Amino acid sequence: MDTQNLIFIDPHIHCISRITDDYEALRANGVVAVIEPAFWLGQPRTEAGSYKDYLSMLVGWERFRASQFGIKHYCTVGLNSKEANNEYLAEGVMELLPLFATKEGVVGIGEIGYDDQTPLEDKYYRLQLELAKELDLPVQIHTPHRDKKAGTGRSMDVCIEHGIDPSKVIVDHNNEETVKEVLDRGFWAAFSIYPSTKMGNERMVEIVKKYGSEHIMINSAADWGISDPLAVPKTAALMLERGISIEQVKDVTYNNALAAFGQSGQMKEEDWLQDTNIDQRERFNGNSVLRGGRDPRVEKLSNNIIR
Repeated sequence: MDTQNLIFIDPHIHCISRITDDYEALRANGVVAVIEPAFWLGQPRTEAGSYKDYLSMLVGWERFRASQFGIKHYCTVGLNSKEANNEYLAEGVMELLPLFATKEGVVGIGEIGYDDQTPLEDKYYRLQLELAKELDLPVQIHTPHRDKKAGTGRSMDVCIEHGIDPSKVIVDHNNEETVKEVLDRGFWAAFSIYPSTKMGNERMVEIVKKYGSEHIMINSAADWGISDPLAVPKTAALMLERGISIEQVKDVTYNNALAAFGQSGQMKEEDWLQDTNIDQRERFNGNSVLRGGRDPRVEKLSNNIIR
């Protein structure tokens, strides 16, 4: 793919679900930083303790693992909407969140919001908005896959009701049905580029042509399902091929994610422009990414890239 040596941020990718080949491919295709929202693991958790270990992994091992391939890793922490319906679990997770929300590399509260728009989802969504307001952190919203338009509007209504500034809220998983309202109301509009669902990259090209690049960002939302961790660079290449200006492509694949999540104070461009060494001799709690006597990769990455 021809991305004209641009660099990218993927502001929504579930790295713990991906293999090291994906990290290598991301870096080779210009992805310098990723944001990993806390999410559902594919089956329900039964104890808050497993959530604690999961959040510890996001701020610990996974952050280290990404660094071993030259990528800066950040995360958002939150109780996902599906598991908000388990009140026993949810109460335990709510006690944990303040302990993790101020850790190094945490750039927001997310992904939170609605799934089936139940009363319990609403209760814990509101409590987490209050936590974000108290800590002055950005909010990353998961919009529902069913009844999306109404759920997206309701998500924004509740933010306003709680006094959250729309400029600190990233509304994710948008489509053609929701984008106009999100932008008109001053929120950030994020799009998850999936191979066959949510939003395709050809459709995304048409959205940028219609709405421009202001307050719009794209992500892969790559996880354990059928998804593509290279969705951001691939979509950038298609946008350039279809005549979208390089400045607009930079906005939706880099600048806007940095502006939105950078409000946390935890994410700065200098993080990856000044420190891009790979040293696989390093260890995290005694563990490394190497297996079977493999020779460690030790390399200073080139910054021969276009910002």
